[in-house]
Amino acid sequence: MSRIKNTFNRLQKKNEKALIPYLMAGDPDLARTKELILGLEQAGCDIIELGAPFSDPLADGPVIQKAALRSLQHHTSIADVLGLVSDVRKVSRIPLIVMTYYNLIFHYGEERFVQDAAAAGLDGIILPDLPPDEAGVLMPLAKKAGLDTIFLLAPTSTDERIKVVARASQGFIYYVSLTGVTGSSTGLQMQAIRDSIARIKAQSDKPVAVGFGISTPDQATEIASLGADGVIVGSALVKVIEQNSGAPDLTDKVTAFARTLKEGVLAAK
Repeated sequence: MSRIKNTFNRLQKKNEKALIPYLMAGDPDLARTKELILGLEQAGCDIIELGAPFSDPLADGPVIQKAALRSLQHHTSIADVLGLVSDVRKVSRIPLIVMTYYNLIFHYGEERFVQDAAAAGLDGIILPDLPPDEAGVLMPLAKKAGLDTIFLLAPTSTDERIKVVARASQGFIYYVSLTGVTGSSTGLQMQAIRDSIARIKAQSDKPVAVGFGISTPDQATEIASLGADGVIVGSALVKVIEQNSGAPDLTDKVTAFARTLKEGVLAAK
């Protein structure tokens, strides 16, 4: 059983939901990304999503796009991100997921990437531009290596699409709470999110984690109360990093914000 699945099972037994923060690896640099991962674990976060920077991130809003550019200025590569994962594994067993784009994996080589990722201790991968219909090579390689492939559903997903993604996704199903990119300012439609989670759960017993547009503890509470098994927060956290990137207490400020988000998740009814 994967670390991701074990985490959701452990939380379910306590009637709790997962908090999954997103960090851009290499922003402000890889050493501080490691500090942030360990700080977020201490703050009560359950799974960490790590962005591997890419020049044309179709699913990312301006905050995460700028973080990717800052990381690319340090020439952060997918190999560097796997090296970071391996380094974290020396001191932590928290589940780690890489979120990036297929172009990077294609050029790295799918089989080589899966082998290196598993050896580094990575737990899962999210590729927003690779739907399960086109992941026929990657999925079996990842499954054999014990690497979860996590796929996305959106408010526009049909029942047939939900079936396809629910069958293919491992670890959990990532539900995108709005049509748009990360950090979108469009207000979250809570009833629509509740209905979509119910539609997904009617077809799968896999955990459902909700992301995009969640930026406050109150929103974390609301999402966790709608039937979601996990709450993903990205742009709001990355914004804190951007505003404090040169500060000596960067990790303290980021983890303080993460603690408020975790309190929000724990407050869910």
